[in-house]
Amino acid sequence: MYKNSKHTVLFPLLLAVGVVLGLLLGNYLGRNSTASQLRGMLSHLTLPTNKLSYTLSLIENEYVDSVSMDSLAEHVIPLLIKELDPHSVYIPASEMQALNEPLEGEFDGIGVVFNMATDTVIVLNVIPQGPSDKAGIKAGDRIVEIDDSLVAGRKIPQTQVVRMLRGPRGTTVRLGLERLGISDLVHVEVVRDAIPIKSIESSFRIADGIGYIKLGQFARTTFEEFRRAVSSLREQGVTKLIFDLRGNSGGYLDQAILVANEFLHEGQLIVYTEDRRHEQLREYADGSGTAQDLEVAVLIDDWSASSSEILAGALQDNDRGTIIGRRSFGKGLVQRQIPYADGSALRLTTARYYTPTGRSIQKPYTIGDDESYEADLWNRYRNNEFFSADSIHFADSLKRVTPGGKVVYGGGGIMPDIFVPADTTDVTKYFLEVSGRNILYRYTIEYADRHRDALNAVGTIDDLQRLLDSDRTLVDDFVRYAARHGVAPRYADIARSRKLIEAQLRAYIGRNTSLEDNGFYVNIYPVDNVVVRAIEELSASRAASPAEPSADSSTR
Repeated sequence: MYKNSKHTVLFPLLLAVGVVLGLLLGNYLGRNSTASQLRGMLSHLTLPTNKLSYTLSLIENEYVDSVSMDSLAEHVIPLLIKELDPHSVYIPASEMQALNEPLEGEFDGIGVVFNMATDTVIVLNVIPQGPSDKAGIKAGDRIVEIDDSLVAGRKIPQTQVVRMLRGPRGTTVRLGLERLGISDLVHVEVVRDAIPIKSIESSFRIADGIGYIKLGQFARTTFEEFRRAVSSLREQGVTKLIFDLRGNSGGYLDQAILVANEFLHEGQLIVYTEDRRHEQLREYADGSGTAQDLEVAVLIDDWSASSSEILAGALQDNDRGTIIGRRSFGKGLVQRQIPYADGSALRLTTARYYTPTGRSIQKPYTIGDDESYEADLWNRYRNNEFFSADSIHFADSLKRVTPGGKVVYGGGGIMPDIFVPADTTDVTKYFLEVSGRNILYRYTIEYADRHRDALNAVGTIDDLQRLLDSDRTLVDDFVRYAARHGVAPRYADIARSRKLIEAQLRAYIGRNTSLEDNGFYVNIYPVDNVVVRAIEELSASRAASPAEPSADSSTR
């Protein structure tokens, strides 16, 4: 994932040498004139770590009170890193597991998806064949006790509940469950085990011949997950693909390269990195990709960053597919993670990456000014960039041309081939209130309780859609529910937002089935103008050329 730099290897060594010299001078030579002379010589050495290491040695050996150097380092290192680029960061040991876990492909736990919208741990789904499934836990159960500690109705933070449920595999947690139709608590013991984390959130056939894949992050298992998803979609007759990278902030660089390789032909450049010495490392497609014949539309937005931009840029610069959505985040820096002995780590920027046409898509930044950097997306919104492509301007010096003659720009994110503005057409005051106060979501939880048997019987997307289509009063019932919970109906707003409200109700209910996120995305996409535009583009695209597989064929 990360590229070595001689500087990053020498830095810790020089720091150690500087500290040792300081200690030797302080302890062995004492305060005599020779020591003073040597200290003077040391102050003129050109080692970049000299002043810092000398100061640390003075504090450790001369300061009047005893000081924990480890504690001091925890305060000093973040201040040092703050003077670098916005993406170099020090990670304390206490935060390492939480940051790495989503990318590693698994964690140790009990295997349930839960929510605490009503200050109660509500089990939304149970991972098939996981620890909770084997223990008899069911979707819809409320976890009232964890190891004899009451957790319901106590406003315990969700992060604390997660810590209570997770633990080393092989250990046991005792749960007290409230189950519909049972008056007493149901007690079960769950033996924790490894639980897989999926980086592909959703994959299904979204229209005739068109598949949809939603990738949440580039994790350790992304490449294998992607290949399995494509294979499954081909079996459903898919020859075109919508690849959704919106909200994907990146992850492992090698996984982005492997996925890009799936689409590109042998010899096509995927990405190259360049370090401080201008040494380049280039990655080329090897021709083994299983999606080379798939017509593809890649969806991006303001939160698509890093590895997402590498993938989108590789396909755009090779005239492979269509990029649809809004301008991406603009992170073109490569970090190398350097571990410390105490379990903490330094993620240090060691290179910049460039798209095949030579674009650096890193947006401008000022050293030490993280506040302005973080305000960039807000400034884009204020400048109307979310709603109009004409509000986005690039310098001519940043212009590049793809082999097919397409004009592209560097200097701050990937600009899509087709710009789709943020859609607020159906967002009314009523919708903002029922969604912002979480009333809409709470309704779907109660709906799932009332229809638990029917929802548990859902096995396919068609099953789910038939069940939801049979409920003709869903929105009207919700409006009455919202009124009982303090939001009076505004009928003009409801009429305008009806399609949006219904889509969200169906999506959240769908997520309460074994389909999980497939049940969500298959119901939310009709009100997603970016996905709708992608379907239109792929449906209207020309037939494959004679040199490519026809639209009726598929490669398995």
